[in-house]
Formats: sequence, structure tokens, C-alpha cells
Amino acid sequence: MTDRRDFLPEGAILRSPENEAALRSRESLERAMRDKRILEAVAIRCDCADMTLTVALGPMLGYIRREDAVFSPDGSAVKDIAVISRVGRAVDFVVTGFFTDENGRRAARLSRAEAQRRAYFEYVSRLVPGDVIPACVTHLESFGAFADVGCGLVALMTVDAMSVSRISHPRDRLLPGETIRCVVREISDGGRRVYLSLRELLGTWEENAALFSPCETVTGVVRSIEDYGVFVELAPNLCGLAERGAATLGAAYSVYVKSIIPERMKIKLVMIDETPNAPRPPIRYFVGEDVTHIDRWQYSPAGCPRMIETDFSASAALPR
Repeated sequence: MTDRRDFLPEGAILRSPENEAALRSRESLERAMRDKRILEAVAIRCDCADMTLTVALGPMLGYIRREDAVFSPDGSAVKDIAVISRVGRAVDFVVTGFFTDENGRRAARLSRAEAQRRAYFEYVSRLVPGDVIPACVTHLESFGAFADVGCGLVALMTVDAMSVSRISHPRDRLLPGETIRCVVREISDGGRRVYLSLRELLGTWEENAALFSPCETVTGVVRSIEDYGVFVELAPNLCGLAERGAATLGAAYSVYVKSIIPERMKIKLVMIDETPNAPRPPIRYFVGEDVTHIDRWQYSPAGCPRMIETDFSASAALPR
């Protein structure tokens, strides 16, 4: 069975002792080639004439040709930006050979596409909805975040999957380059498209509400302003409602917790003052590091008439 640790997001093994040892000498690189090991190093330049990437290895330079830069599961053409954007970043690759360059120096031929091909067939294509995996956020768009799920293969997390609390843009929750844990939400096109979710790992209503108590003052972020009140996010999966007043969307405020009502899944707040220097809280996971799969997640408290849940087992049963 394939170990998920063989296909981590790019950058995850760059400073690992095993990777650094493999890059240390020509002999260690040759051993890595014989063992077909996936290694990682930084691409330092791209020749825009032929889209060849130059990679800084320990004892020599390595080269990734355009056709070896990106694996496309559906066979679509590789865009120039997909190659150019790797400059200055870690890239995964396998060593495919050695040669003498035009200056008489020993150099290595590398293939990032082969590392990605293996990651796709041995790992990504075998994922099912409910699998909990590591990922690294690569870039943000208004509709969602793209994340590297292994060797540079990218999946999409839409805004609505980032938390129960509504946000206006992915940057309200995630940052490019951030390493996260997420859950596979959906797989389509025979495994070629993977959609991710974060909210199922951020705790139920009761788990989040247990972090707060009536009669205390805490910090929250205004996520929605309605005619009947202001929704203030206390945690990514928990919002409370304050009476309508002067408030700025996306701003942080100190709020007084008036009451917590589990049977109605409500927290009543009183807004006190804006806190412009409030730090961005780190993501808090309520699922242990040892959990690699979940079948069902229920956000709502027992007995609450409003049901919020995710049934991954139903998704996994759908034709792929």
C-alpha cells in the first residue's frame, strides 16, 4: 500500500535529512536515480526560449525540460506560466540521467512530470471523499483556494468549504504558502479533479461553543451585517449574533458573550469596540493527526431542529 508521505506537497521534504543527503554528492544522486526516489530542490531559473528549468542540486545543476515539467492527467497542453512560476520554489523530481553540458560540466536530467505521474496514479487517483490529507495553499482566487495535494498536483477548495462561518474571500481564512490539513470533498472526471474542504476539521458547534462562556469578553470578526443584526465570527466554525449597530464588514471587535443557547445553535453578543490590531488566529483542528478518513460529520447539536452535516460515505458511493 502506498504511503501518503511519499507524495507530500512540494516544499515539504526540502530540508529533510534524507533529501539533503540524497543531494549531497554525485554518488548519492546516482543511488537516488537507481532507487527511483522522488527528491526536492529549488528551481533557480527558467530559459524562456525553450522553457527549461534549472535546478540547484548539491554537486551539480539539474535540468527539467518543458515536456518533463508538468504532468497533465487529461493530456492537455502545458502552459508557459505553469513552468515559469516554479522559479524560486521547490520542485519535486526524479533523476533520469546524467550528461556533460556545453561547458564540460557534469549535469543531471530531471523529470518533475514523472514524480507527478507517480503521485497521481499511486496516490491522488486512489483518494475517496472523506480522506483527510495534507495540502499547501498555492494561490487564491475570489471563488476559492488552490492547494498542492502532492508533488505539485493541485486541487480546489471553494469558499463555502472553508468554514461554516461565511467569508467574502479565501484570504479571510487562508494564506498562500500555508500548510493545512483538509478533507477530500468530491472527486470527478475519473479522479482528474479533486475538490477539498476544511470546515469538517474545524469542529462542531458544540466543540467551538465550549471554548466560550457567558459573561466574558472576547474578540471576533464581523462577517455579515443584516437588518436584524451583525454576525460576528468567534471561531471559523462559530458565529454569534449582535444587535444591529455601527460595524465594519471584516473588522475585528471586542464582544461581550451574553448567552449561549445550544438547542437553538445561537450565541448572543454585545459589540463593545473595534480592535484593529487583533492578530489573525491560527487554524485550530478538532480532528486528531492520526485520523486519515471520516465518513460523516454532524455540525449541529443533538436535538437542534436545524441540521448541518456532511455525509462523505454517500459521496464516495457515487460513480466516479
